[in-house]
Amino acid sequence: MSDNKLVRGTMLLTGATFTSRFLGLIYILPFTMLVGQQGNALYQYGYLPYSILLSLATLGVPMAVSKFVSKYNALDDYVTGQRLFRSGVIFMTITGFIAFLVLFIMAPTVAGWVLPAGDSSGNSHSDVVFTIRMVSIALLIMPGMAVFRGYFQGFHSMGPTAASQVIEQFARILFILVTAYFVLQVFGGSIGLAVGLATFGAFIGGLGSLLVLFYFWKKRKAGIQKQIRESKKDYQLPLSSMYKELIAYALPLSLVGLAIPLFQAIDLFTFNDAMTEGYGANAGQAETAFGAFSRTTHALIMIPVALATAMSVNLIPSITKANTNRDLESMHGLITKSFQIILFFTIPAAFGLAILAIPAFASLYGLEDLEIGGMILSYYAPAAILFSIFAVTAAILQGMNRQKYAVIGLCIGLFFKLVLNYWLISSFGAVGGIVATIIGYTLAIGFNIWAVGKFAAYQYMQIGKHAAIILGITAVMAVSVYIVREGGMVVFDTTGQFGFVVILAFGVLIGVLLYFILSIRAGVAEKVLGNRFSFTKPRR
Repeated sequence: MSDNKLVRGTMLLTGATFTSRFLGLIYILPFTMLVGQQGNALYQYGYLPYSILLSLATLGVPMAVSKFVSKYNALDDYVTGQRLFRSGVIFMTITGFIAFLVLFIMAPTVAGWVLPAGDSSGNSHSDVVFTIRMVSIALLIMPGMAVFRGYFQGFHSMGPTAASQVIEQFARILFILVTAYFVLQVFGGSIGLAVGLATFGAFIGGLGSLLVLFYFWKKRKAGIQKQIRESKKDYQLPLSSMYKELIAYALPLSLVGLAIPLFQAIDLFTFNDAMTEGYGANAGQAETAFGAFSRTTHALIMIPVALATAMSVNLIPSITKANTNRDLESMHGLITKSFQIILFFTIPAAFGLAILAIPAFASLYGLEDLEIGGMILSYYAPAAILFSIFAVTAAILQGMNRQKYAVIGLCIGLFFKLVLNYWLISSFGAVGGIVATIIGYTLAIGFNIWAVGKFAAYQYMQIGKHAAIILGITAVMAVSVYIVREGGMVVFDTTGQFGFVVILAFGVLIGVLLYFILSIRAGVAEKVLGNRFSFTKPRR
């Protein structure tokens, strides 16, 4: 796969993922106005266990199927991938049903784990149970849908995944907002009822996504069938061998795909107790901080991570093909291009968001919880860089059939997150949870980078120079954005939301323009995005 194809495929998925994340960010504003930060916390109490069960139910299937199909397609055997696809849809539907039963039945137990004991200032046990059970219904269709996405990706076709992601998010968000509004504003229902019913939007979104994938399947079925008929080989693998190979891919992929949910799960089960018992907050204060930490600010920092998510999906089949063909030169080129793109976009985005944390939070979520939300966002924003680098390094290892090293790296990070989390939150409040996450991810990334360098015989010197230039440009941009922010706080009225919106707009505009101008002049943009910027380089 050429660099241009990698960029095109990545940008297609990035556009879809950015759109999905942007929609997911924007809707939180009216949703927060309806249900508040404690309502956001309640939403997370249901959604985080669902995310974990979904990942376990799908077992990393989209990327595993993508890797499997890409491998056999590269060997001119299209029949094997087709057989896996057909049986996989049935198998994953069964695992989804099992996951639904587990989460639905275990809801009362999970609710007891996450709520502070003996404190009535937060959400009720029954509300958490209802929320978990409503979101669990989506598990009936999501795993089967994952097979469709993985199959298309195995053909290096990212359009179906991109379109289905956007439709899924749009349908989910529309249902969430309409449901919450009608329950609270029209029928005068409780926040617990509104949030619980809103989580059913996960099922509605999945249904919309599945319809889109069916459309693409019908449209492309004839072309795929032609490739299958013209296959030069048929390894005639029995289903047992196919699934053994798939599971060997999928289990590590599943665990790595669970990285962020598992880190958040540690917070889910320790945050409230650490805040109430160690830090001295009441349940309401703890849930407000948890809602800001795990949902509202997390949604913001995940926008820069969208690029890494798209890159990971695109990288695995590409690295797999290069690895299967033993094309080390192509593999090195893919690794270099991936790091260049990730660092170019995520470093300035993360630091810019950290500096503009207060106006960003105020603009999107209002002034009610600005102090805690702005503070959390300012500390949490740099974690976007770590999330991105981990996703890309893990994808590279997976494409090289070194999945176990990505899992080892993740386990190292989770171990330190688990060990440090309660103590740091008890000592420093919500910031302690952020620090524990950053420490865990840093250690995981360090291990992954070592493994990529060792098993791909990859030298990081070129990337190091690239990163140093980006950091220098980002530092100049950060100082400028800081000056704009401080000046705006003096000039504009910050007693209302509009003043923060203006400050945010000016800060983003200045930061983006300055960064791209400097990166173009330094030649960094040309390396990442191609020679379309070469005319701006200084003449010698």
